[in-house]
Amino acid sequence: MIKLDSVTKTYTLGQQRIVAVNDVSLTIEAGEFVAIMGKSGCGKTTLLGLIGGLDRPDRGHIWVDGEDITQLPDLKLTRYRRDQVGIVFQFFNLIPILTVSENVALPYTLQGRPEREVEARVQELLEDVDLWERRHHYPHEISGGEMQRVAIARALVNRPTLVLADEPTGNLDSHTGSQVMEVMAELSQRHATTFVLMTHSSEAASYASRKMLMRDGSLSSEEEST
Repeated sequence: MIKLDSVTKTYTLGQQRIVAVNDVSLTIEAGEFVAIMGKSGCGKTTLLGLIGGLDRPDRGHIWVDGEDITQLPDLKLTRYRRDQVGIVFQFFNLIPILTVSENVALPYTLQGRPEREVEARVQELLEDVDLWERRHHYPHEISGGEMQRVAIARALVNRPTLVLADEPTGNLDSHTGSQVMEVMAELSQRHATTFVLMTHSSEAASYASRKMLMRDGSLSSEEEST
């Protein structure tokens, strides 16, 4: 499903060269729920952006479903992000002037799907995350946990093969965070979707089927680091 081969990404900050991702190789099978753990600044978000096609590595290759996304021209990379990847952010990133159902529908609508198909898909996902009764509410009218569940539904609306979650519980209390992780784990299995979770939380990572550790841009399995 996903294969990274010697991926490196560096940034320049003034006179300093920062290696955010350092020679990372990784294979993730289709349908896996993988957690990549590490402290803030270790390179998790940079790695997520590389896998999601939001940025390009300086060196190395990333294959998704057999296609090297590091070699895609910009237009095809945009289509990859739109059609194959769903992203869940720490701060929800819902559009405040849209209702819950409109937020979930937006990526599907942008694909030019028929209205009836959009409505059916939105209802399916909002029922999955137990928010169908909240479909006409606006983001400011629901709780943080509910907003994150809306964000998860939105990430799944295009039936992506891959969902990337960047600290999805980082803005939530522990109880609400556990509820959100339960939803993610259940939907990963139900929709046979590959989930890659970036987190500093061992509690959130416990819901994954495999855990990796990231430190100073390098990646290792949890077993190798214990």
